[in-house]
Amino acid sequence: MDLEPIWLSLRLALLTTILLLFIGIPIAYRLSRKQNLFKIIIEALITMPLVLPPSVLGFYLLLAFSPNNALGNWLRETFDLQLVFSFKGLVFASILYSLPFMISPIKTAFAHLPRSIAEASYTMGKSRLRTFFAVLLPNIKSSVFTAAVLTFAHTLGEFGVVLMIGGNIPGETKVASIAIYDSVETMDYASANNYAFILFSITFVIVVGVFIFNRSAVKNPFE
Repeated sequence: MDLEPIWLSLRLALLTTILLLFIGIPIAYRLSRKQNLFKIIIEALITMPLVLPPSVLGFYLLLAFSPNNALGNWLRETFDLQLVFSFKGLVFASILYSLPFMISPIKTAFAHLPRSIAEASYTMGKSRLRTFFAVLLPNIKSSVFTAAVLTFAHTLGEFGVVLMIGGNIPGETKVASIAIYDSVETMDYASANNYAFILFSITFVIVVGVFIFNRSAVKNPFE
């Protein structure tokens, strides 16, 4: 069995999760503050991947970033960047597709933090930035961990978006979910089972880890 699709899936999931931590936490914090129409629209757009079929999102990304269209052609000529049928395109698509899995738990956690925590920090002379990193984030660490794990697991099992924008290029865009599909298409059920079992095992360990971590955090909320 070729393990390259497994390693490619793990690499994609890890890179997507790391990038979304940097992107998602600030967005989640802003969305958790006082709501207005603009924020509602932004949150609706972020949530769309949860309700849209993956093939729909993948199709529009394929159209947008195709070198035959204005945006794709501009990216290629200006930055020598091709997102269609490339690993970079998989990362970009995965960020968009997994965005709600990162933002939703963190936004909810921020919204449920008592405002008195931040206000007490301000009265002690701490800046907003210092308060954010030293006071607010440590108080929602379990939610950040859960969001990161959900994002990783969700990206690990992507199929529709990956297939549409990345295709099936060995060593470049052929992730484990695509390998399973290929194996089933060729009636190689043994290989399909091997890939599926590895993904199942990784995901199961991740989910158990989340439950253990959250249980520990509940017992020791200030550690």
